[in-house]
Amino acid sequence: MGTPDLTKPLAGIGGFFMMAAHTLRAIAGRPFAWDEFVRQAWFVARVSIMPTLLLSIPFTVMTVFILNILLMEVGAADLSGTGAALGAVTQIGPVVTVLVVAGAGATAMCADLGARTIRDELDAMRVMGIDPVAALVVPRVLAATLVAVLLSPLVTCVGLIGGFAFSVYFQNVTPGAFVYGLTLLVGLPEVLIALIKAALFGLAAGLIACYQGISVGGGPAGVGNAVNETVVFSFVALFFINVVATAVGVKATA
Repeated sequence: MGTPDLTKPLAGIGGFFMMAAHTLRAIAGRPFAWDEFVRQAWFVARVSIMPTLLLSIPFTVMTVFILNILLMEVGAADLSGTGAALGAVTQIGPVVTVLVVAGAGATAMCADLGARTIRDELDAMRVMGIDPVAALVVPRVLAATLVAVLLSPLVTCVGLIGGFAFSVYFQNVTPGAFVYGLTLLVGLPEVLIALIKAALFGLAAGLIACYQGISVGGGPAGVGNAVNETVVFSFVALFFINVVATAVGVKATA
């Protein structure tokens, strides 16, 4: 059995980090493509906001339901709000947001850039002296990051409202106790960490989508493969970043 050829995967990883470094440098460059940034931010928000809000309710309700069963067994059902707030703020809000942003917005970015790539539009831009990363990648990456940060608190609020309604009306938790418990373990540091996590998730999803789009090959079939790979790689990056960010956040707020 021969040794596996790792040239292509390693080349892809190297190319991704080179593009990421180029993107971070180009963010501070001038001129900034404000029109493209606004269009992309509106597009990502438009395709993501409703699925994100609808997905946040079952995620939070299921978490609260399981937690309440445990709390009722030990006679601590009044702490239901504490668990709901901790789960919604630190995990459900950022994670659900980027799942939809990566699944809807990032794939559309990848398909758009992939179509431009196979039509040689990016090469034409380079010939004209226009940097495709500054003109196309930077606005899309920042748009995905901004939308993820803005959607995360909205998802958290909707999830907490859904968790409150389910706990009070279906599991007979006292409304006052639920509301009082919201701030027992969750404060400003946890909210800030959740926003940082959402920003990192959106940044990673945007970078992966753009790299897959500008490095696509093989014609239209290659674009389809790149879109599928964008979803898979974004979800893998999401869970890796979540583990690291959560561990760092717990140590920072301990």
